[in-house]
Amino acid sequence: MQMKKGTLIPIGGNEDKGTGEHEIHTLDFICEGILSRVVSESGGVDAKIVVIPTASSIPKEVGRNYLEAFAKLGCKYVEVLDIRSTKDAEKASAIDLIKDANCIMFSGGNQKKITDKIGGTLIHKIMMDRYESETGFVIAGTSAGAMAMSEEMISGGSSTEAFIKGAVRMYKGLGLIPELIFDTHFIQRGRFGRQSEAVAKFPNLLGIGLAEDTGLVIKNGKEFEVIGSGMIIVFDPQKLSHNNEKILKEGTPMTMTNLTVHVLSNGDRFNIATREVKVLPIESPFV
Repeated sequence: MQMKKGTLIPIGGNEDKGTGEHEIHTLDFICEGILSRVVSESGGVDAKIVVIPTASSIPKEVGRNYLEAFAKLGCKYVEVLDIRSTKDAEKASAIDLIKDANCIMFSGGNQKKITDKIGGTLIHKIMMDRYESETGFVIAGTSAGAMAMSEEMISGGSSTEAFIKGAVRMYKGLGLIPELIFDTHFIQRGRFGRQSEAVAKFPNLLGIGLAEDTGLVIKNGKEFEVIGSGMIIVFDPQKLSHNNEKILKEGTPMTMTNLTVHVLSNGDRFNIATREVKVLPIESPFV
């Protein structure tokens, strides 16, 4: 595993961004605890934060919401970079913002919009280079913004058709942390089945199910800490003794045995390389 000097903060979201008739009424989606952690990891209130609402169908409204939220935390330098095409991603003004930022924050919505409009562009390369080489550089994302961090990215799929082959759809993500596959709104939307199929397809990778109002702080691409009020589910398929995903026809029930699953919450840590779990002692006070 290649050492990365920067920090990733994927967040499980709360409500959809970029879809839904009433999206404008459901934008208050990150509790101050998680958002303030994003700010502190980025260097504090003087950090230069760039919000990218590309995934959303209402980017202006989402952008304004972020400006207000960061302002409440005392942040002084926050800008919205509204990228709606690959051409926008190649503009000199966009490149300058990405080069100068301490933190890039991706909104929720449709994760395919992020990879279609930003993946493979110059600003994608700059983000990757800075994440790999600069201590203190932060890339955060909620919901779709978190899912796009994967290399093998979940792009959709049915929760009701859980454990049926074909219930998950995959797409290429930004590849910021190729070892992980993220899914979001995980507990609330019952996405256990589609994440199980995702790791069955890619048994060398770890699946991470993020509940709402819950996130990870991933340091150096090696270890993460759970933050927020909910829980995360880790799917570790390395010891699978039976996995019939490759031979099944779509629509057929799947069989998986010895899938290792961890349920982790605030303060727990996980080493991506060694698969070692570090949990808070049972006698620790609840924070």
